[in-house]
Amino acid sequence: MESGKDEGRAPSLLGVLGSVLASMFGVQSNRRREEDFTHGKPSQYVIIGLLVTVVFVLTLWGVVSLVMKLAGV
Repeated sequence: MESGKDEGRAPSLLGVLGSVLASMFGVQSNRRREEDFTHGKPSQYVIIGLLVTVVFVLTLWGVVSLVMKLAGV
């Protein structure tokens, strides 16, 4: 069984990022959520979540600014 070898290990940075992105889009599996709560540090998820949110907002702002500029507004 593959899931046995990952038990007890802290999630990697990419694992935390993937988990944050999945939860932001509402597609986080129950198994993955349970692993996050049992093996992950809350501070990692908060920091990555804030960074992803800032990048998302800045991307939206940039796209809207570009569209407005191209529209001549």
